Amino acid sequence: MNNFRKRLIYSIFSILFIIIFGTTGYMLIEGWRIDESLYMTIITISTVGYKEVHDLSYNGRIFTIILILCGVGTLLYILNNGAKILLEGELKEIYGRKRLEKRLKELKDHYIICGYGRMGKIIAKELSQEKLNIVVIEKNEEAINEDDNTFIIHVDATKDEVLKKVNIEKAKCLISVLPTDAENLYVVLSARSINPNLMIVARAGEEGSEKKLLSAGADRVVSPYHIGGLRIAHTVLRPAVVDFIELATKSGNIDLQIEEVTVKEDSSLNGLTLEECSIGRELGILIIAIKDKKGEMRFNPNFKTTISAGDTLIAVGEPSKLKLLEEMSSGNRS
Repeated sequence: MNNFRKRLIYSIFSILFIIIFGTTGYMLIEGWRIDESLYMTIITISTVGYKEVHDLSYNGRIFTIILILCGVGTLLYILNNGAKILLEGELKEIYGRKRLEKRLKELKDHYIICGYGRMGKIIAKELSQEKLNIVVIEKNEEAINEDDNTFIIHVDATKDEVLKKVNIEKAKCLISVLPTDAENLYVVLSARSINPNLMIVARAGEEGSEKKLLSAGADRVVSPYHIGGLRIAHTVLRPAVVDFIELATKSGNIDLQIEEVTVKEDSSLNGLTLEECSIGRELGILIIAIKDKKGEMRFNPNFKTTISAGDTLIAVGEPSKLKLLEEMSSGNRS
C-alpha cells in the first residue's frame, strides 16, 4: 500500500512539474500569455501535434525539443507505473486468494466464528490468546485485525458451500453469533448436517430460540440478555462472588484462573484419589468439580474421590500450576 501511494504521488508531481516547466518556459522565451503557453505545453507533451499558437523562434524550437523529450519520457513512465499498479494488484489478489484457499484446506481442529460483531470480536480475541487457529466468516467487508492464527472470509456464513470452503469437516468447533436467530439457526442446521461430530455453540437473541437451536443441532446455546440479567442481579446480591468469578475468568490474569483439564488414559492421575495425587498440597490447586464421561457433574469432590480416564477436572489455581496439572493429566509429566 505504501509503495502504491509513493508511485501515485511521484507520478502526479512529475506530470505537474512538466506542465509548469513547459508553461513557464514558453512564457519566458516566447512572451506568450499563460493560457497560450499552457495549451502549447499540453499538445506538445501529449504528442497531439496541433498547430502552434504562434510561430516559434529558434530558442522556442530548442525548448520544444527538450520539452518533448522530457514530457514524453515522463508520460511513458507514468503509464508504465499505472500498468504495474493494475497488474500487480490483480496478481496479488489472485495469489492471495489461492494462498488463502490452500491454507484453509490444510486446517484441522480449528475454530470457526460466524459473525464479527461485538461478541464475535471478543470471542476471537480470547481464542487468539490461546494460540488457536481461527476462521472468521463475516459478510461486512470492514477492516478486521488479522493475526497469524486468524483467517478472514468475507462471505455469507449461511451458505453450505462457504462452510465447506472453511474446511468445516475437520474443524473442532463452530461458534455462530450472527445478528439474527434465523441466521444462526440456518448455520447450525447446515453445520450439523455437514459435520455430525462438530461442537456447535450458538447465540440466542429472542425468547424461545434456545430450544429451536438445540433441536437444530447446537451443543450449547448462549443468551446474552439472560446471562447479562443474571450477572447484574448477582452483582447486586452477591458482589464478592462476582468479583471472584471475574478474577478467575479474566484473560491473562497471572494470579488466579479457572480451567478445565481432561484426564487421559495414560495419565499418572488415572485411578488415583484426590488425596493420593496431592494436587492440592503440591500444586496448590483446588478441584471444585469433576465431570465424568457421561456428562454428570460432581461438585466439591472430597479427598477420597477417584480420578478416572475421561474425567474433566474443573480446577482453580495459578496459571503456571494449572499448566503443570494439564501436563500431568495428558501423560506428558510423571
